[in-house]
Amino acid sequence: MADEHPQPSANGRAIVASSFDLHVHVAPDVMRRLITDTELAARYGDRGLGGFVLKSHYASTAERAEVVRAAVPGVKVLGAITLNGSVGGMNASAVEIAARGGAKLVWMPTVDSLNQRRSLAKDPVGAKPPMWKMLQEELTEQGIASPPVLVLDDDGNVLPEVHSVLRTIARHDIALATGHLSRDEIMVLVDAAVADGVKKIIVTHPEFTSQRLNAADQRILADRGALLERCFTTPYTGKVQWAEMLDNIRAAGPENSFLSSDLGQPFNPPVEDGLALMTDHLVEAGFTGDEIRQMAVINPARLVGEESW
Repeated sequence: MADEHPQPSANGRAIVASSFDLHVHVAPDVMRRLITDTELAARYGDRGLGGFVLKSHYASTAERAEVVRAAVPGVKVLGAITLNGSVGGMNASAVEIAARGGAKLVWMPTVDSLNQRRSLAKDPVGAKPPMWKMLQEELTEQGIASPPVLVLDDDGNVLPEVHSVLRTIARHDIALATGHLSRDEIMVLVDAAVADGVKKIIVTHPEFTSQRLNAADQRILADRGALLERCFTTPYTGKVQWAEMLDNIRAAGPENSFLSSDLGQPFNPPVEDGLALMTDHLVEAGFTGDEIRQMAVINPARLVGEESW
C-alpha cells in the first residue's frame, strides 16, 4: 500500500519540478508492475514533472513511448532499448530501428550480461531481489534462456559487433548506458565509446550489487566524460547504504551524477515520488537545491536531448 512508504516533503517535490527520470519500469511489461505508462504520464503532468524513459529488459519501448506522448500531451515520455537476448543481443540493427523510432537511450546487456550471469555478489541480508530474477530462472528451466551477451573478447578487447553498436549510437547522438556490465567491462567500454564518437555515456547504477564500483573508479569514469546514475531503489531496497551512495556522489561530484528512480515494482513507493524522496535524503546530507536540480533536471535532460524543456 502507498501509505506504507515514506512520503516526500513539499520541499523535495519543489526541487525536482520538471525533472526527468531516465529509468522506470512500468506496465505493460512481462512482469507485474505498479502502474501503467499512461497512468504514470498523467501523474507526472499533475506533479509538474518533466518526463521519463521507459525501460524494459526485454523489448524496445520506442513505439510505445510515442503512443503515450500522444495520449498524454505535455509529458516527455521517451523510449529505449536494452541489448539482451530477446532483441538479438549486441544487435546494431535493433539499435538502428529503435533510434529511428525515437529511442533516446541504449542499455548494454543487463539480465543477459556475462557479469550478471557470473556475479557471485550477494545482496545484503534483507535486500529485496530484482523482479527479473524469477523470470530469468523460468527461462533457464524451460531451456530457452539466451547465452550471455558478450562485450569483450578473451583478450579483453571490445568485440566488433560492440563497435558497430557504438557507432550506431554515435550517429544518432543518443545515450549509451553500461547496463549490468562488470567494472573491467565498463572501463574498457567507456574508452571505446568515446573513441567511436559517443557523446552521452551513462554508468548504470554503479552502487548496484553486480557493479559495486568504488569511489575512485567512479571519479575516473567521470573524468572520462561519463555520468554516474544514482538509483533510488538501490539503497531503498537495501542493496547499499544511503551513506555510501551519498559519499560516492560527493567523490564524483554532483555535476557528474544524475538521479533516477528505477521504480515501478509493486512493493516499492509510487514512481512519481522517487526523485523527491531521494531529494529529502540529499538535503538532509547537506546537498544544495542547485546541486540536486543539476542531478535531477539538468543532467538527465541533457542526456536525452531535452535541454530546452
